[in-house]
Amino acid sequence: MDTIRVRFAPSPTGDLHIGGVRTALFNYLYSKNKNGKFILRIEDTDEVRSTKESVEVILSAMKWLKLSWDEGPGNEIREYAPYYQMERKEKHIYKKYLDELLNKDLAYPCYCTTEEVDAMRKEAQKNKFPPKYDGRCRHLSVEQRKQKEVEGKTAVIRFKMPQGGSTVLDDLIRGIVEFDNSLLDDFVIMKANGVPTYNFACVVDDYLMKITHVLRGDDHISNTPKQIQIYTALGWNMPRFAHLSMILGPDGARLSKRHGHTSVLEYRKEGYLQEALINYLVLLGWSTQDSQQIFTIEELIEKFSLERCGVSPSTFDTAKLLWLNGEKIRAKTPLEVYDLFVDWLKYTNNESLISGWDKDLLKQAIALEHDKIRLLKEIPSLVDFFFVKEVDYKEDAVMKTLLSEESKVFAEMVLVESANRLLEKEDFSASSLEQYARDFAEEKKIKTGQVFHPLRVAISGRTQGPSLFHMMELMGKDEVIRRINVAINKFFRK
Repeated sequence: MDTIRVRFAPSPTGDLHIGGVRTALFNYLYSKNKNGKFILRIEDTDEVRSTKESVEVILSAMKWLKLSWDEGPGNEIREYAPYYQMERKEKHIYKKYLDELLNKDLAYPCYCTTEEVDAMRKEAQKNKFPPKYDGRCRHLSVEQRKQKEVEGKTAVIRFKMPQGGSTVLDDLIRGIVEFDNSLLDDFVIMKANGVPTYNFACVVDDYLMKITHVLRGDDHISNTPKQIQIYTALGWNMPRFAHLSMILGPDGARLSKRHGHTSVLEYRKEGYLQEALINYLVLLGWSTQDSQQIFTIEELIEKFSLERCGVSPSTFDTAKLLWLNGEKIRAKTPLEVYDLFVDWLKYTNNESLISGWDKDLLKQAIALEHDKIRLLKEIPSLVDFFFVKEVDYKEDAVMKTLLSEESKVFAEMVLVESANRLLEKEDFSASSLEQYARDFAEEKKIKTGQVFHPLRVAISGRTQGPSLFHMMELMGKDEVIRRINVAINKFFRK
């Protein structure tokens, strides 16, 4: 069998979105599973909307996601390069095949204006016919064409679609799909300025780059009969097509910005891990027989197959992605999480958030809160109280734990006596501190919570956080006692 060659071919007209990444991922996994080649091609023929900035965003997103390409920008293979369509256009790659279609009378110049074509489609709709170009330039004689050019009219080039019968797609995911040719119009393959359109350029490029399988979103199904007819007209073997199911928002509409982030790099800014996003996206339209949910990239490569891709749309569930991100974080060591956090700070230009923080203390604080971290961006708010001189006392925590009618009776006593007793403790380990607190509660005939909670709020200013006694051990005796005394003076010595 020939080497499997697949491609991801984004248009650089904005950010790389979730749907595009899912397409790139499925191509990547399929190529790796089959020991094939994964090609990245930039389809930049939209001169108005394509930008260099968007290209950089696409490349950055792909690199962050570790979807490394075997061929493409920065990794050119002379036989197939260049990998930018506008560069290919400058090398007259498309013109050769355009001329072949014109010489075979399988394409023709069309002099109709955009306004005229719009009027044709509206008229067809009005008369309950398919809203398509009516082919009026298809049968112009050579003399009529010359006259149009004498009049200064510019022409696009249209492909001659068969006017009867059907075009058949044998899709690797959807099976046989038939298209009635009478519903399809003669579509533009070359714009008046000499720039090829999507349907023409991608066929030429896929053929010349020896693409064996085209895996793409189902929004491209309507393009497929047009592309099949170009392959047929040029006498080329076609790649196998596989159209992936669409991704929906929670409301059942196609995923869009109104559902939240759609740009991949926005998820990076939020503090998601690349492996969590990869793991989640593969579940949108693909599954294993045993419905496995959490994968390493090695497992995905080993298990991926088109046969397990579904036809039904998938719903993007942010809550599940968040859960999965937490699972991926917990699967890492605290030191690995620290390194990822530092990288995230650099990427988001937020290094000032930990300015002046003791790095060793931060590593230990992250270890204490490891199980609670769902996003890298949450880390500062989980551990910042370790690094402040002035504790930020949360009003609800103080009112509930220190100053309520029920709590203030014992809270002051617990803090005052603990400030004195802890001063005498030589063993300030977590286990020793817990034993102290339990013994204290038993001595005073109060519940352990009536000791634990006031200490936590006095030391951290909040009711939630890491293990109280590990927190105290990490903070150290001097700082713990200082904070307890601050709380006493602030709330009970007014």
